[in-house]
Amino acid sequence: MFQVKLKNLREQRGLSQAGLAHRLGVGQSAVGNWESGRCLPSTAMSQKIASFFNVSVDYLFGISQVKDPAKPKSIRVPVLGDVAAGIPIEAVTDIVDYEEIDAALAASGEFFGLRIKGSSMEPRMREGDVVIVRKQDAAETGDTVVVLVNGDSATVKKIKYGPDGITLIPSNPTFDPLFYSAQEVESLPVRVLGRVVELRAKY
Repeated sequence: MFQVKLKNLREQRGLSQAGLAHRLGVGQSAVGNWESGRCLPSTAMSQKIASFFNVSVDYLFGISQVKDPAKPKSIRVPVLGDVAAGIPIEAVTDIVDYEEIDAALAASGEFFGLRIKGSSMEPRMREGDVVIVRKQDAAETGDTVVVLVNGDSATVKKIKYGPDGITLIPSNPTFDPLFYSAQEVESLPVRVLGRVVELRAKY
């Protein structure tokens, strides 16, 4: 059902498979695979497709005949217990919970939650708290970010950019800042996964 709906919607827009792929930011083969039924898009991509065609996800999958998308007040995002190197966020299977975010915020980008580990960001962020993160690979000095360093699990720190590299700054004064030279940023690597936009304290 999905492949038929997708093809019909695409053709109604006068788009080729390549044209739709460009609009969605995927390869043409992905659209071809979806329309042939070889595979289905991820949940996030299904929402993106439905939004592009201004239809509901349920309509897209033939669950409902109601074409107009509902306007939810909130969106659920997965909370990850851990993020390791080499695994795209959307492919991480260590989902420990879900958090709801405002639909208006959700419309501004892609988001995930991350459970805080350790005490380096105390007193503001404590172990077990959840941060809501906007996926992005760049940040500005002063932003609190999720960073992946040298294949280790993701860490939450405040970032400071300098002429010679970057410094990851903990909130807890008993922890030392971590400096990485420009060469280390490239070679380790040090990679920004996203910017923290909300903190959900757990008691």
